[in-house]
Amino acid sequence: MNSIAIITYLLLSYYITIHVGLRFYNNGKYYILSILDNDENFTNFVNKLLLTGYYLCNLGYVAITIGYWEQVLTYTQLVPYIVNKLGNIILLLGVLHVINMTTILLYGYVTKKHFFKP
Repeated sequence: MNSIAIITYLLLSYYITIHVGLRFYNNGKYYILSILDNDENFTNFVNKLLLTGYYLCNLGYVAITIGYWEQVLTYTQLVPYIVNKLGNIILLLGVLHVINMTTILLYGYVTKKHFFKP
């Protein structure tokens, strides 16, 4: 039963990682581009850096989670356990995403001197 739980968790984590990561990458480019004064090269660099960090964060969390995996004996334990693990990673990634986007927004304000109007 434990192998079914781990395989299900890995498949769902893989889907979330790839699907959400590519969506952030594709759609976030326009957000970052607007903040960084249409600097295409710097926007691509920041966007790829964010995607790499996102993938590494996901892989690290999944590896740590599997390392501390508890014994799942029944199907009634399977669903809440996997939902709890996936919920934790989604919450963590959501918080990191908000921090990243806020940091980029603040960088855009500082470089445009919006904070220092006379």
